[in-house]
Amino acid sequence: MIMKLLPTLTFIAAIGSGIVGGVFFAFSNFIMPAFARLPAAGGIAAMNSINITVITPMFMTALFGTGLICLVLATGAIIGWSQPGSFWLLAGALIYVVGNPIVTMIFNVPLNNALAAVDPASANGAAVWTTYLKDWVMWNHVRTITAIAALGCFIMAWR
Repeated sequence: MIMKLLPTLTFIAAIGSGIVGGVFFAFSNFIMPAFARLPAAGGIAAMNSINITVITPMFMTALFGTGLICLVLATGAIIGWSQPGSFWLLAGALIYVVGNPIVTMIFNVPLNNALAAVDPASANGAAVWTTYLKDWVMWNHVRTITAIAALGCFIMAWR
């Protein structure tokens, strides 16, 4: 049964990876640089607002639903290892799961929580913001690159 679903799930994972990679690409390339140009209190307020509004069924499905599909794809790739594209399928699934849901939960979410806990107008808030910009953006670059790499792997699995 799982083997019959692999083409459809691969397509859905490719779309999900592309959407997630695009969102993270936007943050890395113009949203966070724009926030960095604001006074610390304004940047903190803007980012805290995004961190609340991003928690929607649509985005959570794209980020974590794609991760769940990738777990199924990894299983299918291992079961059908002798099938063409299995290497790319497994690579894409692992790259996505490690680089997106796992990096998000281990690195970006704790940074978001720390930012939400500071007084934006305080000196401590400004210091946390400076560190946040450097660390959060670096991990966001990882998420961007891995989502796009996973998309590429899913495309290669179709060849």
